[in-house]
Amino acid sequence: MKLWLLRPVEGLPDNPWEPWYDKVFGSVVRAATEQDARNMAREESGVENPDLWKDHHYTTCMELLPDGEPGVLIVDERLA
Repeated sequence: MKLWLLRPVEGLPDNPWEPWYDKVFGSVVRAATEQDARNMAREESGVENPDLWKDHHYTTCMELLPDGEPGVLIVDERLA
């Protein structure tokens, strides 16, 4: 299994994450493939359109590799 980081694409002119509340802005998923990871993220979406997590134009899906500098990979805080 692999770890995948899914995030919205930034700078979209028709940003479906606006307004920002009650929506998911990132997921780390354990799955065999990117398609499986996107499907799982879709199942855990907020009120944003769940199909956005399967669409490469709206979301990124990057495999997380063990290489790299130490650090926090995702903190996704939205305060009202």
